[in-house]
Amino acid sequence: MNRLVTLFVAGFIALMLLSSTVFVVDQRRFAIVFALGEVREVISQPGLHFKLPPPFQNVLYLDKRILTIDTPDADRFITAEKKNILVDAFVKWRITDPRLYYVSFSGEEARARDRMNQIVKSALNDEITKRTVREVISGERGKVMEAIRIKVVSEAKQIGVEIVDVRLKRVDYVEQINASVYDRMKAERTRVANELRSTGAAESEKIRADADRQRTVILAEAFRDAEKIKGDGDAKASQIYAEAFGRNPEFYKFYRSLEAYRSTFKSRGDVMVLDPSSEFFKYFRSPGGASAAAPAKK
Repeated sequence: MNRLVTLFVAGFIALMLLSSTVFVVDQRRFAIVFALGEVREVISQPGLHFKLPPPFQNVLYLDKRILTIDTPDADRFITAEKKNILVDAFVKWRITDPRLYYVSFSGEEARARDRMNQIVKSALNDEITKRTVREVISGERGKVMEAIRIKVVSEAKQIGVEIVDVRLKRVDYVEQINASVYDRMKAERTRVANELRSTGAAESEKIRADADRQRTVILAEAFRDAEKIKGDGDAKASQIYAEAFGRNPEFYKFYRSLEAYRSTFKSRGDVMVLDPSSEFFKYFRSPGGASAAAPAKK
């Protein structure tokens, strides 16, 4: 019985020793093997690996995936115009040299993040202080990002890190000058609106004056054409009258006398004081007119 217990204990100890010499590295991590506190080996290939049991050898795992540093608060910078702006950025990074990374930070990710935040802030400060707000926001934003990326990449290599990407999430004025900026923008928009209204009013007056001129010209031309047509009609009528009455002058005189009577006695209140034997009433005395007027001369 004692022998069986002894074998069981020995087997358990052997199993524990064996399990302490075996470790698994998956595709998401690096493994650093230490021998008495010194880096003995860096394993980047996934699979089953062996080592000496502790305390002779130990294993530390590091994440090989792309990680993100996203600052919760924006940082304040001063532009070339001496204006304070708030810049919020994020960094994509990953470990490329596990040995150098461990030597730099003892494998502590928090220390690595703090160090990269310092590197990014320094690069941002160097680039933003040389440019205006407009250039940082839109004009030269691509150049700013490229310059920052070059600086950050070169410094990150010294700590075993690769910078995959650096981006500006937000660029804004500090709260103290936002109101003045908005007021200036409002004044500018008001000025532009007033200019547009003035231009519109001038164009309106110009169009109205042109329309009035065209109306006057059209009415004058229409009146001219109407008078010309009326004159041509009167001339034509006179010609027709002349041709018609030329065939019988006495009838023409009789017709004209009737026209004169119609114009003279248009109203019942019209009064004329004339000699009844005057030439005006000769067709009243006799339809023959001239034949009736002859005895009156005797």
